[in-house]
Amino acid sequence: MSGNAGSNRRRRERRRVADAAEDQPADLIVISPLSDFTCVGCGDEPGGGLVMEAAGPLCLGCTDLDHLTYLLAGDAALTRRARKASGLSAVVVRFSRSRKRYERQGVLVEEEALAQAEQHCLADEEVRARRRERDRLRRAEQDVEFQAQLAAAVVRLFPGCPPSRAEAIARHTGARGSGRVGRSAAGRSLDDAAVTRAVVASVRHQETGYDRLLMSGIGRSEAREQVRDEIERTLDRWRR
Repeated sequence: MSGNAGSNRRRRERRRVADAAEDQPADLIVISPLSDFTCVGCGDEPGGGLVMEAAGPLCLGCTDLDHLTYLLAGDAALTRRARKASGLSAVVVRFSRSRKRYERQGVLVEEEALAQAEQHCLADEEVRARRRERDRLRRAEQDVEFQAQLAAAVVRLFPGCPPSRAEAIARHTGARGSGRVGRSAAGRSLDDAAVTRAVVASVRHQETGYDRLLMSGIGRSEAREQVRDEIERTLDRWRR
């Protein structure tokens, strides 16, 4: 009798764990492509990662993931802390021709979350070295002149946007090699539509609950629709 009771308890526990796992939203997956691709959303070839959907590959800008920072796999503690602190994250995979399968390369997380995770791991010299390398690469990638022009274009289109915010938008979307809208052909030419898309993306992530909606399992289209009016209110205020 005791053995049967123990067996029943174990079955109930396994069922509880399985049910809990099913309740967790699936990871967002970003593919590191083996070759260049054309985004079916914007028609550009921005580089960087892609999200494969039924219609074809979408760039990170069209999937609202281009504001995230890449963290290479290898430090489990840092990755765990960064993902926990990040409101939005995605797993990056790449196809291995030799193994005929997709393999995990790292994660995309919010930059502030990564900085917070690194702060918790500062006792580890390897993490400190990683942080110095990231800072060096960030400085090397900055195109100060272009980003100043981009910030001026933001203020021209949205006079009510605080200058510090316009500069932050320009730094973020204009980072060299990021694949974001500021580095697209339209962005580099300071096209009004491209500049507006950069501002909209920033407002979507910073002023709304959009990221939380994605992480809760809500689809991108539905999440965008839910925050559309909130974005428009902010843009209207900044246009004045």
